[in-house]
Amino acid sequence: MRTIKLLLCLLVTAMSFAQLTPQDEHYQMIMSKDSLLFELSFNQCQNDVLQDLISEDFEFYHDQGGITKGKQAFIQSIDKNICNFPGRKSRRELVAGSTNIYPLYQNDGTLYGLLQQGEHKFYFSMNGGPEQKGAIALFSHLWIKEGENWMLQRSYSYDHKPQQ
Repeated sequence: MRTIKLLLCLLVTAMSFAQLTPQDEHYQMIMSKDSLLFELSFNQCQNDVLQDLISEDFEFYHDQGGITKGKQAFIQSIDKNICNFPGRKSRRELVAGSTNIYPLYQNDGTLYGLLQQGEHKFYFSMNGGPEQKGAIALFSHLWIKEGENWMLQRSYSYDHKPQQ
């Protein structure tokens, strides 16, 4: 009987720290922020939205482009390399169903972070021509609660390879 109680306790604990379901309010909130980050900023170049999404001590790690440290450095990089790259228009698309979000808790059980993992595809067109397939890659985003707001603090984009 003690063994069954112990197993039940472990199962409940493990379930409470498992990945979030798409119905969870935190999952939906992160997906909304993902849309702002990529649809508005990356795809439409409305980079003002980044001011309210990215932490001041933001760091971006890219397996082909290196490290970008700091909120303003990242915004300038997006502006220069995505939004104002001569003749080139870029677009990011989240691979449907690829997103997993995991809660991160303090020792006292307080939720302090959310780890988002997924896969995304990139497309580009040159000089107004037809859109072409770019890379497909994995990503991980660390969202940290700063006061009442969830801010993107770390971003990793890796395993880039050509789309088939």
